[in-house]
Amino acid sequence: MGDSTNFASKHQVFDVSVNVTESNRFDDDGRIKRTGSVWTASAHIITAVIGSGVLSLAWAVAQLGWIAGPIVMLLFSFVTYYTSSLLSDCYRSGDPLSGKRNYTYMDAVQANLGGLQVKICGWIQYVNLFGTAIGYTIASSISMMAVKRSDCFHKHGHRAPCLEPSTPYMIIFGVIEIIFSQIPDFDQIWWLSIVAAVMSFTYSTIGLGLGIAQVAETRKIGGSLTGVSIGTVTEMQKVWRTFQALGAIAFAYSYSLILIEIQDTIKSPPSEAKTMKNATLISVSVTTVFYMLCGCFGYAAFGDHAPDNLLTGFGFYDPYWLLDIANIAIVVHLVGAYQVYCQPLFAFIEKTAAEWYPNSKFITKNISVPILGYKSYNLNLFRLVWRTIFVIISTFISMLLPFFSDIVGILGAFGFWPLTVYYPVEMYIAQKKVPKWSKKWVGLQILSVTCLIVSIAAAAGSFAGVVSDLKVYKPFKFTW
Repeated sequence: MGDSTNFASKHQVFDVSVNVTESNRFDDDGRIKRTGSVWTASAHIITAVIGSGVLSLAWAVAQLGWIAGPIVMLLFSFVTYYTSSLLSDCYRSGDPLSGKRNYTYMDAVQANLGGLQVKICGWIQYVNLFGTAIGYTIASSISMMAVKRSDCFHKHGHRAPCLEPSTPYMIIFGVIEIIFSQIPDFDQIWWLSIVAAVMSFTYSTIGLGLGIAQVAETRKIGGSLTGVSIGTVTEMQKVWRTFQALGAIAFAYSYSLILIEIQDTIKSPPSEAKTMKNATLISVSVTTVFYMLCGCFGYAAFGDHAPDNLLTGFGFYDPYWLLDIANIAIVVHLVGAYQVYCQPLFAFIEKTAAEWYPNSKFITKNISVPILGYKSYNLNLFRLVWRTIFVIISTFISMLLPFFSDIVGILGAFGFWPLTVYYPVEMYIAQKKVPKWSKKWVGLQILSVTCLIVSIAAAAGSFAGVVSDLKVYKPFKFTW
């Protein structure tokens, strides 16, 4: 009897130890335990936010001036931080510690709002991703032209014409993206994302350093309190450009689309929402300081003539090799960023097609292609055809509208209000059951409506910029 009791107690201890071990390995949803911290989340956000949008900030400050420019950037940073904090509360439905997890932005919208809101959010997301592909194609071609032109000036002198058409460079970028777009899914491009992040910091830091150096060398601070003056541009152009600048700044701060995905990497306790709010405060603060430096020193260096892509302003003079490094870094970054933004769209279309036509071999069948020295590559004909068509269409539209600041402004305006403000506000109200017409509800609605007005103004300014540029632009003959 004693032996059997002893065995039972040992067996019980073994069961407890197994359960403890298992609970240490897995989270409450059965997935491998998350290990992210406030610092890893901050790093993800900073890496995602600091991208090609930073290049247009000097131009944006030039349109607004020394007073309004920095103030607008600070206001956008505050709104981004506040609405991101609201969004982080929507990661779990119900209890903030043990409620059901929402793994993506769309999952959070489905859980809190549901119905038609999910479909509308999906359309806004995917159109925004498609527009980002166009913007990145334009930006990459500008940087490739900058390398070619700066080398031409260095070789033939600064008075040489050195005109470069943009179309060949867009085609080159498109061909590269067709190749990389055949990487099957998101988890296989982690290395491309890391390379892109390093390149992002490289060209941003070079742009900032050159702005500081130029101000130090000339000992002059360009610009004025109110920005580009009437006379240099017409009164109407001043208004449209001011609105367009708002869109450019909004684009530089946008990261709400991936906030929930970043939050899903964070360990708990404490609650993921608490950690994410701290990470958001750190990352938005760091980003704002960096943006203020880039935007303000760029404006100080070039004054009212600040270019819509900061590095092109330095790109024709010594040290030409440093600018070549920065512009090459932009191209490498955009090759990776294009894939990071487009992979969710690729996955959605392919998943939908497979659901609609489950028996189609063209859509579902993979062909194993042996690669010497590597494991076989699974070629899917539908993926090959549809992704190639997508890249061709985005490249073609980029050739028709190669206006970097205009496209950046449109993207910022289109994505800022719905994705950064409206959905986080509405989900938070639904999640926390904020009473209608209470002080908090009214305050949140005022914030949402104000940001809607700003987004509409930014979109109007950017579209006006496109219309103005099209008056003097001949498609496929753009030179710079």
